[in-house]
Amino acid sequence: MSVPAFTFTTTAQEVATAFTQEIQGKNVLITGTSLNGIGFEAARVIAKHANLVIITGYNDQRLKLSEEAIKKEIPAANIRRLILDLSSFAGVRKAAAEVIAYSEPIHVLIHNAAATLGPFKLTVDGLESQIATDHVGPFLFTKLLTPKLLASATGSYTPRVVFVASGAHAFGPGVDFTAIEKPNPETYNAAVVYFQAKSANILTAIELSKRSKGAINAYSLHPGVILTNLNQKEEGIPAGQAMGILGPDGLPDKEKFQWKTIPQGAATTVAAAFDPRLDDKPGAYLNDSTIANESVAPHSSDPANAEKLWTVTEKVLGETFTF
Repeated sequence: MSVPAFTFTTTAQEVATAFTQEIQGKNVLITGTSLNGIGFEAARVIAKHANLVIITGYNDQRLKLSEEAIKKEIPAANIRRLILDLSSFAGVRKAAAEVIAYSEPIHVLIHNAAATLGPFKLTVDGLESQIATDHVGPFLFTKLLTPKLLASATGSYTPRVVFVASGAHAFGPGVDFTAIEKPNPETYNAAVVYFQAKSANILTAIELSKRSKGAINAYSLHPGVILTNLNQKEEGIPAGQAMGILGPDGLPDKEKFQWKTIPQGAATTVAAAFDPRLDDKPGAYLNDSTIANESVAPHSSDPANAEKLWTVTEKVLGETFTF
């Protein structure tokens, strides 16, 4: 197949156009789809061609706004709303049960949602909020939806799970396995925990691909540095400043970083979900819509760390994830 060369400036729309045939007939579930975010943009361009796009969030009013915006532009789009609170095991189970009851299989599961980088906060299950929302919740959701994913497999198609990670994972020390089980407010640093959560996304994609033995292909990616609703939230601004991406005024630092627009920021998600050239590269990490395994920090590509994270996460959940 002939595919245009993807670059830093490639948009989600351009990637979706390149892979229209791959998107057609697919049922896609994407988490974190509020307006003014890359999850919404990915959902919007996928909805032009897909059979079904399931958008999720914990606030139905915001989800309705996203659905209306897509429908206004694409009246024929098949959009389904799903309430999903990734910070709560019960919330994840409730949403998963709803999806399991759908008549359709799921071809692609995209983990795009992320917690705000705010002060230390425990979830109802006693986990640190970012780790729960960005890693443990998605891990549990994937586990529960595995039957739906496997149901989409054919002789020529392998279901995919996509984790929106971040190149910022390399700024951190890798996953703190102890802190997953025993969160410590004394040592908590919002930016460092964000780096760790993104490392966890990359490691989970590697281990999920390995353990499924070819039944599911998982990928992770760096979307770029983007101004979205996530880093504009008041409580998240100090962490953005600590990372250096936001200046003292809370606005993007365009001298230190090259910023992407939201359409550019959603491009790599769409590539990870549909580029057929990734079929024989499970566990790959993407940047600018192309494979960039060499830019993953050693702590986030180490198979031993991937295996340990899986085991620790199962321990926190009190159940195993097998195929």
